[in-house]
Amino acid sequence: MIRYALSRLVSLCISLAVASVVIFGVIEVIPGDPAAFMLGLNATEETVAALRAELGLEGSVVTRYFSWVGGLLAGDFGTSYTYRVPVSDLVLARLQVSLPLTVYALVLSTAIAIPVGVAAAVRRGGVADYGIMAATQLGIAVPNFWFAMLLVLVFSIGLGWFGAGGFPGWEAGVWPGIKALTLPAVALALPQASILARVMRSGLLEVLGQDYMRTARAKGLSGQQAVIGHGLRNALIPVMTILGLQFSFLLAGAIIIENVFFLPGLGRLIFQGITQRDLIVVESVVMLLVFAVILVTFLVDIAYAAIDPRLRRSA
Repeated sequence: MIRYALSRLVSLCISLAVASVVIFGVIEVIPGDPAAFMLGLNATEETVAALRAELGLEGSVVTRYFSWVGGLLAGDFGTSYTYRVPVSDLVLARLQVSLPLTVYALVLSTAIAIPVGVAAAVRRGGVADYGIMAATQLGIAVPNFWFAMLLVLVFSIGLGWFGAGGFPGWEAGVWPGIKALTLPAVALALPQASILARVMRSGLLEVLGQDYMRTARAKGLSGQQAVIGHGLRNALIPVMTILGLQFSFLLAGAIIIENVFFLPGLGRLIFQGITQRDLIVVESVVMLLVFAVILVTFLVDIAYAAIDPRLRRSA
């Protein structure tokens, strides 16, 4: 187990190193001068040069790359060109929205998908199975931003149960914060729950056809006992992969939903950084999200090894 974890940890470090080079390189090739963009068309060359020096844009590309990476390793993400505050402060403030939203959406997705997928698998070929598969296909096909606007029309404008957007802050209380995140979490969770339910159904159907499941039934276990006691654990292996990918997607890919609901999260911060040419914000936040994706993948691999001992033996 330790050898397997160390091998995956080495792979994680290599992936992070490659990602940092790619992110910094992509940001560097974007045309235009951030300092000139911030100061406007009427700025003099001396003023632009002074701002470039202040923002650390002088020097070679290699020097600036290692300075940026060294700052990341030390917890210094740099200073925002636009907000004139440390990027780490912006990230911490936005994580208070994005992280609870991600966890909320993931919990909703899992709570919906696993029982629905199990119900479809144990009733394979029945009316419930066909109905669930049709509903999940619709959930995958519908864009989440369109579904988000539909939720606003129904539950905010029509029924008045929830606000149409914005976030009051956790200092206003836990319930107002959760209430403000409910519609965005539902908009993010239902498409992901549709994918997860189909994976759960496929994984459980494959497990139900194995010899050990027939042996469990022959020993006198009921169908429900055999599924819960023997089938569900093995069927969860592919589901865990999707859960890891979904957490990463929900954390990094909620830009549209955060803009629909005017949520001050990481996705909206990246969008604002791109439009304002705040490159240090963009590259630092994207690198942080890449780290989160790779870390979640690493944890999923470790969980794989804990569930399936064949991975440990192969490593």
